[in-house]
Amino acid sequence: MEQNQPLRFFNRGPSPAVRLVFFALLSLLLVFVDVRYRYLESIRSGLSIVVYPLQRLVAAPSKLWHEVDDFFSSHNSLIRNNVELRHQHTLDSAKLLQLEVLKGENQHLRTLLKVQQRADYPMQLAEIMYVARDIFNRKILLDKGTQANVLAGQIVMDDSGIVGQVTRVYPWMSEVTLITDKDHSVPVQVLRNGLRAVVFGSGDAGELALSYLPVSSDIQNGDVLVTSGIDGTYPPGLPVAKIIHVEHDPAYPFARILCAPIAGVDKRRQLLILSALLKFPERPEGEESATDTPENGERRGQ
Repeated sequence: MEQNQPLRFFNRGPSPAVRLVFFALLSLLLVFVDVRYRYLESIRSGLSIVVYPLQRLVAAPSKLWHEVDDFFSSHNSLIRNNVELRHQHTLDSAKLLQLEVLKGENQHLRTLLKVQQRADYPMQLAEIMYVARDIFNRKILLDKGTQANVLAGQIVMDDSGIVGQVTRVYPWMSEVTLITDKDHSVPVQVLRNGLRAVVFGSGDAGELALSYLPVSSDIQNGDVLVTSGIDGTYPPGLPVAKIIHVEHDPAYPFARILCAPIAGVDKRRQLLILSALLKFPERPEGEESATDTPENGERRGQ
């Protein structure tokens, strides 16, 4: 026995070509038997049961990756959709508020048109452009001026009653002094009994004062005050205010009477301008004129 011959731990067996032919023939035989007699159907079912857990285990990482990817994709999509829906909700809320405002203005304009149609005085529609910044001056600026034949002294009202009087006119705008202005006065009379008086602005948007009436005057809470038409400033019969507080104190010669404006002096955007001024005959000579004429842009009292 030679000493240099390497040791063989594994026998080589048949050659690769022989093994290939053997296994090919065996495969064809198994295929024939399976197709012809279906002997291997039960074996295949049993092997599928044994292999199924292994298949699930091998597919688990891929399935887990897809589930995680779907989760984050769905989460990001939900966040994006939520942001878009909130933005759309904000826009829709703003549009809804605008629609509500337009609906209110439309209803108010319909009412003004009805008032304009049944009124005995020619009127024109105007819109508020600016409000005085001074809280002590109750004035507004309308979008109608001399180009629309607006004159100082003309009356401004809404569908409920008197709002104020035009006191200054510009080419494209006109200034209106509200009846609540502290320097403004309106000749009125009590609708219930015809008692004449003068109502003065207090500077407060919701309050007027009925001054210089004796304590014994027949005035009650809830009485409606309308323009008396005296002095030719305001047409007669237009609603002005309603009595809200009457205080009779014998210690004072005059009663303390507070009123609330009937018109929306600080609520409306569209108003009506009475396009005609009442024409009264001139005062007799020698009689002192209490106030100036409306053409001079001043307000006249009772």
